Amino acid sequence: MRFLPRLFANNRAWAADRTAKDPAFFERLCAIQRPEYLWIGCADSRVPANEIVGLAPGEMFVHRNVANIVRVDDRNCLSVLQYGIDTLGISQVIVCGHYQCGGVQTAFGPHTHQPLEGWIEQIRALRHAHAAELDRLSDDAERWHRLCELNVGAQVRTLNGLPIVVEARGRGQVVHIHGWMYDLRDGLLRDLEVSED
Repeated sequence: MRFLPRLFANNRAWAADRTAKDPAFFERLCAIQRPEYLWIGCADSRVPANEIVGLAPGEMFVHRNVANIVRVDDRNCLSVLQYGIDTLGISQVIVCGHYQCGGVQTAFGPHTHQPLEGWIEQIRALRHAHAAELDRLSDDAERWHRLCELNVGAQVRTLNGLPIVVEARGRGQVVHIHGWMYDLRDGLLRDLEVSED
C-alpha cells in the first residue's frame, strides 16, 4: 500500500460496503463463474462495462482493447472468446463501441507510431472503404461517430466468421453476436441492429 494508497483505501471501502449490504457476496463470487454475456469493448476509462448495463461482478465476462477491435491475429481476444464460449458456455457476445472513441478518431489523423498504428490499420481501411458515405456527412463529428458505428459492424462480422463461433454453432451451441454503441453524452446504449445468430 506504499504506492497508490488512495486506490487501496477505495478498495477497502468498496469491500466493506459490499459485505455490509450482502454478507455472502464474496462467498458467492468465489463460486464457479457462469456469466451469460461476453462483452468486447473499448479500453476507454469512461466505459465501465458492468456498470453501464447494471450487472454485478461475475455476471459478465469482459475483454477490452483500444477501439473494441476483433482481429484474427489477436491471441488475447481469441482466447477470451474461446474460453467464454467453450468453457463458460456463453451464448450472448456483445461488441460495444462508443461515440467519441479516441482509437477510431486516430484513423482520421496522420499515421502514428507502432504498435498503435498496426492496431488501428483496419479502422483506417474501413474508413477508406466507406469514404464516399463518410464524405457525404456534414462535419467531422458526424464522420467520427459514423466510423465508430461502422467499426462495431465490422467487428460483429469478423466474430461471426471466426472458427471458434462457427464450430460452436456447428455443435449446436447457441451464439448470438450483438453490435451496440454507448453514448457518453447521455449514458445510453443503442442497438445498431447488426446482430448475428
